[in-house]
Amino acid sequence: MTSAFAPVDVPVEGGVLRVGVREALVLADELVEPPPTVVLVHGVTSSHLAWRFVADRLPDVRIVAPDLRGRGRSRDAAAPAGMSAHAADLAAVLDHVGVGRALVVGHSMGAFVAVVFAHLHPERVSRLLLVDGGLPLDIPPGLDPDAVVAGILGPTAARLSMRFADTGEYLDFWRAHPAFARDWSPELEEYLAYDLVPDGAGALRPATSYQTVVDDTVDMTTTSVVPDALAGLRHPARLVTVPRGLQDETPGLYAPEHLERVLAPGIRHERVDGFNHYTVVMSDAGGRRVAELVRDELTAGR
Repeated sequence: MTSAFAPVDVPVEGGVLRVGVREALVLADELVEPPPTVVLVHGVTSSHLAWRFVADRLPDVRIVAPDLRGRGRSRDAAAPAGMSAHAADLAAVLDHVGVGRALVVGHSMGAFVAVVFAHLHPERVSRLLLVDGGLPLDIPPGLDPDAVVAGILGPTAARLSMRFADTGEYLDFWRAHPAFARDWSPELEEYLAYDLVPDGAGALRPATSYQTVVDDTVDMTTTSVVPDALAGLRHPARLVTVPRGLQDETPGLYAPEHLERVLAPGIRHERVDGFNHYTVVMSDAGGRRVAELVRDELTAGR
């Protein structure tokens, strides 16, 4: 069973946030109680369509998935950036769609956003599911902002300054990416095509604002906002990491020895084999596994 997200525009500081909302796909007479709502928060250069594989396996769940400011169709709401600004946006989204409290699932940078959201708006979060993100990364100190972004994202960041003649050229760029060598799909093509916007000169460019990526990356890796949020975390939280990174390389974002140093008390951790940083969410098998984890957390929350 598949479904499209309905676009909802939410006013936030500096502009309008585009949010994908997918109502639970069950008949009203099948409901014993209102369906649960899950908030899905994407990564640093992504969009709400990254969650398609997960959402399709949760037909009885209401899904709320924003394009974070500076990304997707929220690209005009680029400033202010930073984890606290994204947390304020999530609170505005929940107000707009009439949700008081929800399970929040974050992937990559979205996991950092989720942790800060739980810290700043604890009454809006029931539980946290962090997918390959949310804990401090292993980054050498003293790097300038561009070096931090390049070190973490590599070609993923470099593409933000590139121009493409058409969607096919952009898809070819991603086909050569090692992360998706074994997991190409029509759903992935839809996600990638959504990322493109006109550049004003007859070509196409990725929608994500490079400056917002820099500001967000610096905020989540070099300031106290994330450590403070982790130190004050009071919500049940589960972290899932994978053995391969953005380039399908080992050991991925969280090498075991680094994770041992940064794993916050009270966060349950499990390693899920067989995936890289992208495919744990954006593949058929990854979407199935993350959906299973979401169901586990919804059950635990009851």
